[in-house]
Amino acid sequence: MGSGKWTLTTAAIALVCAVTVLGTSGAARATPGRPAPAPAPGGSAPAPGKDLEAVRRKLDTLYHDAAVATDAYNAAEETTKKQSAQIVELAREIVKGQERLALLKDRAGAAARAQYRGGGLPPEVRLWLSDNPQEFLDEAGIARQGEHATEGLLAEMTRTQEDLRQYARDAADQWKRLDANRRAKAEAKKEIEKQIAAAEKLQSQLKKQEQERLRKLEEQAAYKAQTAWLDSGILKEIRGKASEEGAKAVAFATHQIGKPYVWGAEGPNSYDCSGLTSQAWAAAGTAIPRTSQEQWKQLRHVDVKDMRPGDLIIYFGDASHVAMYVGDGAIIHAPRPGRMVTIAGAGSMPILGVVRPDA
Repeated sequence: MGSGKWTLTTAAIALVCAVTVLGTSGAARATPGRPAPAPAPGGSAPAPGKDLEAVRRKLDTLYHDAAVATDAYNAAEETTKKQSAQIVELAREIVKGQERLALLKDRAGAAARAQYRGGGLPPEVRLWLSDNPQEFLDEAGIARQGEHATEGLLAEMTRTQEDLRQYARDAADQWKRLDANRRAKAEAKKEIEKQIAAAEKLQSQLKKQEQERLRKLEEQAAYKAQTAWLDSGILKEIRGKASEEGAKAVAFATHQIGKPYVWGAEGPNSYDCSGLTSQAWAAAGTAIPRTSQEQWKQLRHVDVKDMRPGDLIIYFGDASHVAMYVGDGAIIHAPRPGRMVTIAGAGSMPILGVVRPDA
């Protein structure tokens, strides 16, 4: 992507962010990265009351808790996939080991039968009775080689049997871990559904006019946070250009705008927050961890002032949300249940830090 095209794209994104996401008016003027002033409460809509502000905070808490549970669910899901694959591989090794052991037993049995047929008199008597002592000695050397080969077979059988026992122990341990992770996933799913159901119930109790006021409160809270972030002067310091991979990740994320948030989803029709970022970077050719918490733990940290389009911004102290920085103070993210993949202000939520998937 050429630099001119990139500038136009990010400027357009920031304009959309300023005009449509952060609660600006149609007549307001906006500059990239800075939202236009939020409309003052008034006109036909009553001023937001403390009761609705409490509802907003409660909804934030419920959806945050649902996001934490979603991260736990996604982590358990990823671990379950890996453990299932390991169990399949162990099963293959056990089958191969059993086949190898059967072959070794056949070879050992054949060697034992040959040795039995060649037995009988003690070696010194056989030497004394032999018409050709040299031939006897040659045969004795071959016999000793056979005995050594038999000993080697027995040792290999012992090793194979021990390998099989170890594979069986490993498989049993993996089954236990798999079962534990399945239970953890089920518990996380119940917690997600519980938090979302509570949020939906709370919202359903509001009248249409109250729901509209609540939406404006949410926009104003995001506007206030974004304005405070921009007023720090941080945007003047952020001058990084997207890498080739980062530009591809941003392009992928941009094409997902308007698709619904669904917890646990990784596309192509819906996403949760880390499902969107992990798939965007997969489309750019880089595999990253599935969950926002693991993205925070495993990916390289960079200073906010050094971030560039394609980098991931991790939010909240528990790393329960992630978004992709797209330039000019804007992000693309999958916000929460009931919302679509959208553009928002990078500072509209509490930033924990920034991570970079590519070199």
